[in-house]
Amino acid sequence: MSVLFSTLLNDAIFSAIPAVGFAMVFNVPRRYLGYCALAGALGHSCRTLLMHFNLPIEWSTFIAAALVSLLTIQFAKRHLAPPLMYAVAAIIPMVPGTYAFNTVIALVQLSTLPAITTELLDSVVSNGLKTVFILGALAVGLALPNLLYYRTRPVV
Repeated sequence: MSVLFSTLLNDAIFSAIPAVGFAMVFNVPRRYLGYCALAGALGHSCRTLLMHFNLPIEWSTFIAAALVSLLTIQFAKRHLAPPLMYAVAAIIPMVPGTYAFNTVIALVQLSTLPAITTELLDSVVSNGLKTVFILGALAVGLALPNLLYYRTRPVV
């Protein structure tokens, strides 16, 4: 339990840093940077916790992005600011950079080899699909709570 807690704390700290960095790139006012850091830390830690309990990274990312979106809706109501001001910077640490990088590297290696190997082809397909599904989970997870919260007509 102590190892899990230290892992989550470490994850929260090191995911809050890029969230604040990208919030500064997106010109978020200084007084809101802490909220971006909190949302980024909670979102990434939630994803790590769900993955610890053997939920796939795609579903973990979806749930974490939905949590970030719900949290930033509350921040937005409190400060009368747009929720995406907090949310976009907070989900940046969950972008699947490693999978995308491995996909591109395998594609480059495929193009330089005279014969196609099944290992490289498998790497391209698996990493590419994982990248696409994680990005889709981020987009849908970020949009879904906003669509339900700001809905003008009843769901049923």
